[in-house]
Amino acid sequence: MKYVSLHDRLRKDIAQELKKELKITNMYALPRLEKVVVNVGINKSKMDSKEMHAYVADCLAKITGQKSVFTKARIAISNFKTRQGIVVGAMVTLRGRRMEEFLDRLISYTLPRIRDFRGLSAKCDGHGNYAIGIRDHSIFTEIPLPDAKQVFGLQVQITTTTNNDDHARLLLKKMGLPFRPEKQGASSTLSA
Repeated sequence: MKYVSLHDRLRKDIAQELKKELKITNMYALPRLEKVVVNVGINKSKMDSKEMHAYVADCLAKITGQKSVFTKARIAISNFKTRQGIVVGAMVTLRGRRMEEFLDRLISYTLPRIRDFRGLSAKCDGHGNYAIGIRDHSIFTEIPLPDAKQVFGLQVQITTTTNNDDHARLLLKKMGLPFRPEKQGASSTLSA
């Protein structure tokens, strides 16, 4: 059986299924992926060295295939011991073909490698966007096993063109995101 990439499935099979289930005739009105943001928060106490910043940037580049951008604090907050202008994170924004290839690798290879994985939560943010928190970056096949001090977490934010959570959830489900099964007795507006 030939493997069909996410890029091809989004334009053919998934689009046809969404048309049927959402009863939308215009193909351009269907929910689509807009962008994917991969974000790493940099902890001042553990990750403040230049070597660690370089390691985080290198790992994000290997995972996403794109150079990361460091984000800096806009204001100083004394309770968090941050000053204005210090590096507080690194992020990569993916669009188009790179976004689809990253999501394809995430869904097909990376998530199934997680030990004792029982599925993702099906909650969206109320605006049709979905976030996945990953505690250990070494689950990606592109990264060699790091030392215990070098392990960091990251967040994958998937932004869609719809404002309806049910439509976004249906798109993500058709793409193959492994959502946890709903509990018995819970009612849903969409049928599976």
